[in-house]
Amino acid sequence: MKRDIYPYFQLLAIAVMLLLSSCGNHPDVPSSSKEAKSLPAIFPDYCNVTVPCNIAPLNFMLPADEYETCVARLTTPDGQQQTYGCGVKVQIPESDWHTMLDASKGKSIKVEVWGQKAGEWLSYSPFEIHVVEDPIDEYLSYRLIEPSYVAWTYMEIAQRNLTTFEETQIFNNEITMNDREKGQCINCHSYQNYKTDNMLFHVRLSNSGTVIVDDSKVSRVNLKRPYTISGGAYPSWHPTEKLIAFAACRTRQAFHTANPNKIEVYDEASDMILYDVKTDSVSIVCNDTTTLEVYPTWSPDGKYLYYCKSVPLPEEMRGKDIRTTYSKIQYNLVRRSFDLATHAFGEEELVYDAVSANKSVSLPRVSPDGRYLLFALGQYGCFHSRHHDADIVCIPLEGYAGTALTWDTASPVDLTSLNSAGYSDSYPSWSSNGHWIMFASRRDDDNYSRIYFAYFNNGKVQKAFMMPQEDPEIHTFLLKSYNRPEFMVEPVRISVNEFSKVFDK
Repeated sequence: MKRDIYPYFQLLAIAVMLLLSSCGNHPDVPSSSKEAKSLPAIFPDYCNVTVPCNIAPLNFMLPADEYETCVARLTTPDGQQQTYGCGVKVQIPESDWHTMLDASKGKSIKVEVWGQKAGEWLSYSPFEIHVVEDPIDEYLSYRLIEPSYVAWTYMEIAQRNLTTFEETQIFNNEITMNDREKGQCINCHSYQNYKTDNMLFHVRLSNSGTVIVDDSKVSRVNLKRPYTISGGAYPSWHPTEKLIAFAACRTRQAFHTANPNKIEVYDEASDMILYDVKTDSVSIVCNDTTTLEVYPTWSPDGKYLYYCKSVPLPEEMRGKDIRTTYSKIQYNLVRRSFDLATHAFGEEELVYDAVSANKSVSLPRVSPDGRYLLFALGQYGCFHSRHHDADIVCIPLEGYAGTALTWDTASPVDLTSLNSAGYSDSYPSWSSNGHWIMFASRRDDDNYSRIYFAYFNNGKVQKAFMMPQEDPEIHTFLLKSYNRPEFMVEPVRISVNEFSKVFDK
């Protein structure tokens, strides 16, 4: 019998509704309070953030171990004013919130917070939520997975409507798993131009294959060919053609007991390949045996393929166990021109030389207007999701004129308001209009990666904010990490059962 995967969230939704109904809709602000002369320590931290005009309510809470009650008063520029609060949580009805957003476009919502601690009311310095007219893509998808996966059982790829709190499932690893002992991993969901009529995801181990949606028709293919070292990983759809660039990797994991980075993911070998959906053919882009190639991404005009490429290890380290040399492997950012008529690639160009600064690049993404390049940067390796020193970097591409850029010459955008100090920030990506940067960060507890957004406008970046949730406490009891977040302009409309049928063929 198929397990119901949503009973927990159904019960949570009922509990939230009952709690809200028991609290009253609009509590009174305290008649007297002591001035705290500081911003409130709310979670998530939404103090003075910049948000899109269509985002879901920014619900928040005060620490439950310190406060008994919380009340917030929100005021729009046209004088609309309302109060919210239930216990230590502030949960705003969607209809109220979107009315306030509409009234505040190009301006700000003023937020005042009172908290009751040990029977005494404290009033905090007001803050603003700045509302810009640039919307965010309505949907995103992510894999939900335990933060340390030496072993796993249940796994899913889900999609979220960012204008509401609706979350639905794209696929899970139970419906087609035919070998419980081996298990099944699902990953690498990817879309062409943020749309879902051309998309894919991988299924590994039990009942493996790459599930590809081609003009809404679902099929399962085996990307491993006799002349490739593996099937495909880390896909990137060409923006206009039915072509997908992949890395072909022999990937391994190490689980540290003393290293604070906890998990290391590394490649024993990796090449760059191109898959033609129309002809079901795989061609080699590059397969240098002395280097590693990973994380392809196309320029928005489809004329260049960017990817990360390692530098060869010193002679004295070659041939040694990679578990002793992984921390010496570093990647630069390169690209190749692409001829759409012939499918031919040009010579490799070094775009960003990270190794010269003793750094390593991963996960590049070009902005939709082609002007900026995002990537994650750490000291070594290509899997920065677990590296404490990993930060997001953004450089203007106009500075590249055939000579490799470095940290000193790239004029990087100031991302101080986006990156965290001492925690992993990784998986960067652009919204379809280029005004929102999304990334995964472990800044909240160093264990779970959560989704953050930051407003980007002409090279200026505002304070990052966490993806809003109906219950702001969900991150304290949802024991899953958000993995590989991807923007979408529409939902995946193919059901889990429809996807599962391709495994019967």
